[in-house]
Amino acid sequence: MRVKKFIAPTMPEAMKKVRAELGQDAVILNSKVINKGGFFGLFVKKNIEVIAAIDPEVAQSQQYKKVDKLYEEPKRIQQVQQSDKNLINTDSRSPELLKEIQDLKEMMANLSEVNEATSNHLPSPIRNIHRLLDEQDVYSAIRDELVHELLEKWYLSKGEASFNDVYKWLLDNLHTRLSVLSFGPVQEEKKFINVIGPTGVGKTTTLAKMAAHEVLKRNKKCAFITTDTYRIAAVEQLKTYASILNIPIEVAYTLDDFKKAKEKLESYDKVFVDTAGRNFRNKEYIKDLTKVIDFDKEMETYLVMALTAKNADMEKIHEQFQTIHIDRLIYTKSDETASYGSMLNMCLKNRVGVAYITHGQNVPDDIEKASPKLILNKVFGVNGYEGSS
Repeated sequence: MRVKKFIAPTMPEAMKKVRAELGQDAVILNSKVINKGGFFGLFVKKNIEVIAAIDPEVAQSQQYKKVDKLYEEPKRIQQVQQSDKNLINTDSRSPELLKEIQDLKEMMANLSEVNEATSNHLPSPIRNIHRLLDEQDVYSAIRDELVHELLEKWYLSKGEASFNDVYKWLLDNLHTRLSVLSFGPVQEEKKFINVIGPTGVGKTTTLAKMAAHEVLKRNKKCAFITTDTYRIAAVEQLKTYASILNIPIEVAYTLDDFKKAKEKLESYDKVFVDTAGRNFRNKEYIKDLTKVIDFDKEMETYLVMALTAKNADMEKIHEQFQTIHIDRLIYTKSDETASYGSMLNMCLKNRVGVAYITHGQNVPDDIEKASPKLILNKVFGVNGYEGSS
């Protein structure tokens, strides 16, 4: 097995070098854009780096297709892998050749980017998966890692797997990744449930849904505390929910008010705390929260974000609230978008689970306890996915 790296200003020129050096039957292992030259960050030139390989024996038997058919024939990698196994199982080849094989394996294991040009030449089922993940705005790093893992299984299947097979591999893979995180309400019977987040995400309505569930379905003795004294009619909105549910409500303007409210509601099973939504870019908001709310061990805190927000905004929101311990996320407005990949991004990148997903304004309805299965069903529009078998 001969492996070589080629660098050229454009992909066509890189292909010419590959064909001239290795012939038409070379296999493209990876291609990416690199920066070359420059001075203090100026005059940097973009080049294309291509890693290609050729097996002379297989080339002679014309088992490989032309170099511009990237990844189109998965059996060729399977043949190389099987050839590698045979070589390793016998001592008839030189140490140099075995080292080249090992280097090839490491290159395959360390592929870090599936760019647009490469994705167009993936096996059809995996290309469709790549496109689906892209449409759902799944981060490129997560998407590419998933594609590489699917490719490995594809090669092992000798290229005989159907789209449904590959689709199930994807769902099972993601279900396994998500299952190590914590989903649904916090299991510990914490007394105080607090929701925080930016403006307009539906914190108060979500809090009312959670309280209604405890009162109507679990017969719990509940109460409200609101610290949202900034927004016009905010207190009145929560008072309306409190009246409907026939539960008390306390208003806290300061940390002393909050502590007094806690003492007054000591006999209640659950106390739901509403907070003011503020501009998430303002770090003073986080400081204001700690001045009014006593974040102790009895507090269960959920960060509420709308699924209509951009990925970048969600990341910034999560970053701004890092000084406060967040138990889970809550996603709202799932009925107002067709893109749910941000849930996968937040969970997998930040290693944080989801408590609830809401999908409307109706109280106490339009709220679901989150789970890995529900996340996958939302992202991929499948119903009844039951997880890995």
